[in-house]
Amino acid sequence: MRILNLRSSLLRGLSAGTAVATLATGLAACGGNSDAAGKSDSEAPGTVTVGAHSNGAAKETALKVSEVKAISAELPKTIAKKGKLVIGVGALPTGSVPLNFVGDDQKTLTGAEPDFGRLVAAVLGLKPEVKNLTWENLFVGIDSGKVDTAFSNVTDTEERKKKYEFATYRQDNLGFEVPKKSTWNFDGDYRNLAGKTVSVSRGTNQEKVLLEWKAKLKKEGKDLTVKYYPDNNSVYLALNSGKIDAHFGPNPSIVYHTTHTANTPNATRSAGKFSGAGTKLQGLIAATSKKDSGLAEPVSEAVNYLIKNGQYAKWLAAWNLSNEAVSTSKVNPPGLPLDNS
Repeated sequence: MRILNLRSSLLRGLSAGTAVATLATGLAACGGNSDAAGKSDSEAPGTVTVGAHSNGAAKETALKVSEVKAISAELPKTIAKKGKLVIGVGALPTGSVPLNFVGDDQKTLTGAEPDFGRLVAAVLGLKPEVKNLTWENLFVGIDSGKVDTAFSNVTDTEERKKKYEFATYRQDNLGFEVPKKSTWNFDGDYRNLAGKTVSVSRGTNQEKVLLEWKAKLKKEGKDLTVKYYPDNNSVYLALNSGKIDAHFGPNPSIVYHTTHTANTPNATRSAGKFSGAGTKLQGLIAATSKKDSGLAEPVSEAVNYLIKNGQYAKWLAAWNLSNEAVSTSKVNPPGLPLDNS
């Protein structure tokens, strides 16, 4: 699932459209293996720094976390032997502030997701190796074994469980973003989308949800126009020019973007949220590994260790995502249903 956003510092003295174009250029330059966020060369043993190089998107915070041998002992032998955890992040081409994006040093992949992958790796006693990929190639990497596990805002779905196993770590909430002057609100009812034009990213959970609403409206004799754009710049230009009524995407991006455009001519606002798993189930974001890889259990235990010992809450707070906390990590819990009813 991708997230569309701006960096706050780029907004000062730039129009929103110019800002996104500038950010997209910087992010597209990053591919393949990426420097992990943080200060690994200077960090003291047992320390993971989150929010490094975030350009104001997070509060840089040093967290104490070391290997927990009772958990690392449960790792698959192949992973333990190589001594590293290859973390996949689907941040190409334009990144997803605040979840994954190229930092202010123009080379480091930072964001809440790679940061959390690094925290989990520390508990497992493994060196993190972050690979920056497109959304589609993120799953190709898992399938081929080139990626051990993805920390990339992936929703737990029953369809994906056919090929992957999950260790949950954050709530999955979707949201609508509209121009601040718009009076439209979702209000939890898909019927309010009738007659609207909404953009969404291809290949994402939110696209699946939106297309199912479109089908329901069609049966009721009503229209919903769905638009696709290749990058952040195009989405926000369309929103600001009135070519679309709303953008439907992950809630973290919308909260971030509305906050950082609040005092600009192109200010936007949130027009409502929706669980990524539908009306009957709270959606969950999960570390995603190849099915039967044996990674889901130790990763989940590592997450629960971080929750119990406070590093989890500090990580969320650093990235302003505390409202998406889970009380416990679960392995392969019920996800977005196959019928998405």
